[in-house]
Amino acid sequence: MKRRTTLLRELIMDEEILVLPGSYDALSARIIEQAGFKATVVGGYAASASILGKPDVSLLTLTEMVDRARYIADAVEIPVFLDGDTGHGNVTNVARTIRDFEKAGVAGLFLEDQVFPKRCGHMEGKRVISTDEMIAKLGAAKDAREDPDFVIMARTDALAVEGIDKAIERGNRYLAAGADLVFVEAPTSGEDMLRITREVKGPTFASMIEGGKTPRFTAKQLQDMGFSVVAYGLSMVYAASWAMRMLAGELHASGTTDGFRDRMITFDDFNRLVGLDEIRAKEAKYNVDSAGPEGS
Repeated sequence: MKRRTTLLRELIMDEEILVLPGSYDALSARIIEQAGFKATVVGGYAASASILGKPDVSLLTLTEMVDRARYIADAVEIPVFLDGDTGHGNVTNVARTIRDFEKAGVAGLFLEDQVFPKRCGHMEGKRVISTDEMIAKLGAAKDAREDPDFVIMARTDALAVEGIDKAIERGNRYLAAGADLVFVEAPTSGEDMLRITREVKGPTFASMIEGGKTPRFTAKQLQDMGFSVVAYGLSMVYAASWAMRMLAGELHASGTTDGFRDRMITFDDFNRLVGLDEIRAKEAKYNVDSAGPEGS
């Protein structure tokens, strides 16, 4: 059986675009896997919201994110691609970040060139570190990984700060420094997106965020543009948040959830979703008569 790192790398290089729904906990990752997706991405935005109930402004610590990654990677068989933020510090911190996430079972992660504390890529007021500092971080990341197939993606937020030309230049320098693929964050037009895929000399990553700055395209359209990967990183957490808010309102207003039952999973279906049948089968396999052997 292939390592998940190797599988993720092959999926990125495949002619068909890799579609990555965003999971934020083990349950959402299981739902994504059972829907038939080949991999999942875990972003800091959704993780910060689900763990802390806070926005994506560098409040989530490395340890908290590693714990969440470990739970998710253990819950599914598909590769998990993870948001490494700024690497949680300088080159020394980047090395630890790589080692800890590799041990947690993720198949790859991405590092960004924002100044700490970072902001969600579609927020205003971003700042970026120098290209040379980011290249040093990528070098530290490459040297720290034990599995050579562990995927390292470089994300640049320079478009909003320095413009599209500088963002593309950074992307190519990051590829030359050893990044496996490049994410130019938050392009605001289809023209800029086409420039990214045509001028960045390696695999490229797109992000579709409902209400974000980047125009919406289908996965097939993005594939035709030349993107290798597309993430729908916030769709699951947005949908779950909407459903929970509607349910809470229904219960508060009526004192019952009966009016929401047609939009809820059932008790038995949920047990199947989380693998109760498999656990019971394993228990039965090892079950021994508690009375012990006859005559004992």
